[in-house]
Amino acid sequence: MSTLKVNKIRDTAGSADSITLDPNGGAVIAGVTTISTARITTGITTSIQVGGGVTISESGIEASGIGITCASINGTQIGGRRNIIINGDMRVAQRATSSTSTGFASVDRMSHQFSGTDEAPTYAQVDVSSGTSPYTEGFRKAFKVTNGNQTSGAGSSDYVYWWTILEAQDIANSGWNYTSASSFITLSFWIKSSVAQNFYGMLQTADGTSQGLAYETGSLTADTWTKIVKTIPGNSNLQFDNDNGPGFYWAPARAFDGTDRTASMSLDTWATYSGSSRTPDATSTWYTTNDATLEITGLQMEVGPQATAFEHRSFGEELALCQRYFYEVKEDTFAFAYRDDYKMAQVQFPQQMRATPTVSATYEPTTGWINYQANNSQVTLYRLENLGSSNTYVRALKLDSEL
Repeated sequence: MSTLKVNKIRDTAGSADSITLDPNGGAVIAGVTTISTARITTGITTSIQVGGGVTISESGIEASGIGITCASINGTQIGGRRNIIINGDMRVAQRATSSTSTGFASVDRMSHQFSGTDEAPTYAQVDVSSGTSPYTEGFRKAFKVTNGNQTSGAGSSDYVYWWTILEAQDIANSGWNYTSASSFITLSFWIKSSVAQNFYGMLQTADGTSQGLAYETGSLTADTWTKIVKTIPGNSNLQFDNDNGPGFYWAPARAFDGTDRTASMSLDTWATYSGSSRTPDATSTWYTTNDATLEITGLQMEVGPQATAFEHRSFGEELALCQRYFYEVKEDTFAFAYRDDYKMAQVQFPQQMRATPTVSATYEPTTGWINYQANNSQVTLYRLENLGSSNTYVRALKLDSEL
């Protein structure tokens, strides 16, 4: 066997050396790396040492003096439950799949907000079309706002948007060092508008002196899904109490805000919240276009400066999280006699609710129901009149503990 002894290798047309060899068996490859040790068995590289500190082998990467950690990847954990948002893929809709009401009325955890409209917008759970980017990433449902016919134009106090509300304790215990400007949360979502324009979104805190931060989506192409990613720093003025009250309001993209809610302001910067300067002045194109639509899915809020892939949870997990805030018993709940002159119906909740819920129901018979007692684990309903063997029951029982 012969040995070719050289100390440099250069391409015939090159102006610089591509590989420089050293007496210890190492090789410097221009523009790539330094390899000091390589063991090759049957044509397969099983261990490569890069420089003097990192060894790459079939069992993984070992680093000496170089920290390959979660912190260096995303500033925090990358495993476990990451998405703080509940029902971010819009699959759960316990109340209805479509509504023209304000408040929580269709897709769970999404609160409808509008005022001053000539015709109420419609908020609905819709299908994501196959072949689109959200679909190929596992999204099958979206939250859609359809504008009504705003014949009188854009009034100064008109608005249409929606937001999701997070408990303060979920932010306080998230791992985000929210009072530090060098600690971050990252927001990501898919959005599609039937009108080509820029939209503004905003965050608002509830505890202490309320703070607000506005951002923009950038100009969207009509009828095209766009992925939005925003990295949000902490701020010394932020406060999140360790309780079950409202802590964080997130409106991913406000369809329209009248001029009494907008003002010239800096984007991507925390400032004391003001109801008259929630976002910068926005175009009214979407609002003045009859039946314009805005769709969103894949809402994710995670601790760290990088957006990771959406955390897909099972439908059962997502439903259980939603039932902390709203639960409906669709089947009839029969009442039973517990005293000569009373009947009682009792329902145990599948999940402990955020707080003692408000209770609404219809009854059979419709009269004689006098009271109920509830906590965040169960409700007991009472009827004054013992009808003997006659059926007495509660139907359409709804329990609401929303923020």
